[in-house]
Amino acid sequence: MFPDRLTEGYRGFLERRFAGERSRYEMLANQGQRPEIMVVGCVDSRVSPEVIFDAAPGELLVVRNVANIVPAYEPDSQTQHGTSAALEFGVQALRVKHIVVLGHALCGGIRAFADEQEPLSPGDFIGRWMSQIAPAAASLGPAPSGAERADYLTRLEFASVELSLKNLMTFPCVRILVERGKLQLHGAYFGVATGRLLVRNPDSGQFQPVAGAEAASPLAAIRCSDA
Repeated sequence: MFPDRLTEGYRGFLERRFAGERSRYEMLANQGQRPEIMVVGCVDSRVSPEVIFDAAPGELLVVRNVANIVPAYEPDSQTQHGTSAALEFGVQALRVKHIVVLGHALCGGIRAFADEQEPLSPGDFIGRWMSQIAPAAASLGPAPSGAERADYLTRLEFASVELSLKNLMTFPCVRILVERGKLQLHGAYFGVATGRLLVRNPDSGQFQPVAGAEAASPLAAIRCSDA
């Protein structure tokens, strides 16, 4: 049986959002999508980019994977590249003007990597996927234990965003458009419990609260080491 929660949610969508935005949906159907912003987010159910940014249909092009990782450009690899394909579509087909790598607090993928957790399956898809952030972890030095552990995990979440931004620049189509000023790359970080959004300052490398947010906590402005 199809989940009752989804059936109920769909009915609510038809009665409220679709009814109120029907003309927008019809326009998108007839004219196609033209989002200017692409977001690389995590599959974590608590951090939906469309919800966080209060986006209307057609406003955001979203690709989600475990721990919001952008792999390095590897055109000759035989591995299937879902995130790379989505980037190619967003940048070359839709001509997005912004790409945002959205990290978040309490990321299970980051913790699994840091804690060297046992694989969930014989294939260990998560472990192999998360191994890509090894350079980010190396930039932070040895992982501490005890009271400093939570601070380290937060720093690793930030460093992983930094690494993904660097990996984006390994894609020729991205690098060329960035150098021509036609595409901008951004790092951001969402606090699940606080709702606070931090945005990376491209000059300082710090993650800082967006304008109008509450005063920063000790971890709200952190410059990650080069990953």
